[in-house]
Amino acid sequence: MNRVEKSREKYKQLFGNEVTAVNHTDPDFQDILNHFIFGEVSYQGNLDDKKHELITLVVLTVNQMLPQLHAHVSAALNVGLTPVEIKEAVYQCAPYIGFPMTLNAIHEVNDVFISKEISLPLESQKQVDEANRFDKGLAVQMEIFGEVITKMHESAPSNQKHIQEYLSAFCFGDFYTRGGLDLNTRELLTLCIITALGGAEGQVKAHVQGNKNVGNNKLTLISAITHCLPYIGFPRTLNALACVNEVIPEN
Repeated sequence: MNRVEKSREKYKQLFGNEVTAVNHTDPDFQDILNHFIFGEVSYQGNLDDKKHELITLVVLTVNQMLPQLHAHVSAALNVGLTPVEIKEAVYQCAPYIGFPMTLNAIHEVNDVFISKEISLPLESQKQVDEANRFDKGLAVQMEIFGEVITKMHESAPSNQKHIQEYLSAFCFGDFYTRGGLDLNTRELLTLCIITALGGAEGQVKAHVQGNKNVGNNKLTLISAITHCLPYIGFPRTLNALACVNEVIPEN
């Protein structure tokens, strides 16, 4: 199939026979969009449709593209993602974009779930409590980044140690330990979240190494960043690819 035929097949798989208003008002633009996203990018790399949609969900959440997020929640269900997987992908954004924007995204997800008669709340995926969230978070953090985490805690000035503690207990304890998504997937999504933010190349490099440490190879990282491209543009995409190439050089 050529890219036009591929785009029709992929679009139907994701959205059925839905026709957007842009088809009527700006058909040339819609064709460019469809043929690039669904005829080229969606077939690039080594990720399956479920990973593609998880990445799409987090990138749309980061950039608060809420109408498109609404549409892709349905698409995510259509390719076989569970409601839990969808919710957990959106929750994973919170440490990086904050609570208000994450809540905006949760509202869109819930709106789709309610329309499809998916009962809320979903089964809890929490796996920590107040007594162990720091220790379990620190353990996951160490699994991803290694001994550098110990050094970060030890070297933090006394008036900033709480930030390192928040990272371990909140970011990694409250979120990374949750069920619904495995560690490799959460770390890959985090790389995409930070890539979509832009201006966080230091953190992108750290999470490139983190992805490598948990078993996501360079092809997987390039595939994920490529999938971000239509939603974030070339500048942020090229910056992220430069980080990948710096941390994991060719050959």
